[in-house]
Amino acid sequence: MGYERKFVLVMVILSLVEKQASATKHDVGGSQGWDESTDFSSWASGQTFKVGDQLVFKYTPGLHSVVELGSESAYKSCDISTALDSKNGGNDVVKLDKAGTRYFACGTAGHCGQGMKVKITTVAAATGTASPNTPSSTSSSTASTSPPSSALLQHLLPFILASSLLGFHLLLCL
Repeated sequence: MGYERKFVLVMVILSLVEKQASATKHDVGGSQGWDESTDFSSWASGQTFKVGDQLVFKYTPGLHSVVELGSESAYKSCDISTALDSKNGGNDVVKLDKAGTRYFACGTAGHCGQGMKVKITTVAAATGTASPNTPSSTSSSTASTSPPSSALLQHLLPFILASSLLGFHLLLCL
């Protein structure tokens, strides 16, 4: 009975580790960061955002900020007065906790109008290759996909590791 409990505990721990390890941190804007000179539409079109991933906005505090806008119309018109959230720390992390489209802009006057805004479409973590369900002028099929065997291995890895650990533990007890 004790081994069954240990096995279940190991499986739970490995499952949590696997989920955490598969999440990606996306530095918004790449090496340029959250800055007026970055082409955010091009940057975002080259990324695949999955549920569980994180966006990291890196910028100079006081010069920029990050506001989350509640609608595509607010995004297009740069209406930051209806912001859902606002951050100004310079190294802000936003967790992508559900599938769908989210809109972000700089809260500094004039920056959004100069293009300092980004539209992020998040897909369910299990699919990874689904196309956005909202129309976009920048949508493309440039997202890289993993071979099916790689995805299967990623999901089976915790079970393989748990089985190995359990077998090793049993050998030690003999």
